Amino acid sequence: MSRMTESDVHSALSRAPNWSESGDSIQRTIRLPDFKASIAFVNAIAVQAERMNHHPDILIRYNKVTLTLSTHDAGGLTQKDFDLAATIDRMAPSETPA
Repeated sequence: MSRMTESDVHSALSRAPNWSESGDSIQRTIRLPDFKASIAFVNAIAVQAERMNHHPDILIRYNKVTLTLSTHDAGGLTQKDFDLAATIDRMAPSETPA
């Protein structure tokens, strides 16, 4: 999959308002009720990431999960990142202020 142009990235980000650009990646932090909920959420993401063969960088800080997406083989962002971001958005709790 080829790397997206900066214009394509900005267009895709307009359809992914919970995500922000961070260098050659996109990132989102999701607040969950507690550590146990964070781990369950990460485990659910892992199943989908494996199915999609695209694996996020994940940071867990008690009740906050930060996900960073980038297609390392392409050296930046591709449609795979935004596809996984959309999947994560559908899985995230409805009220997720970070």
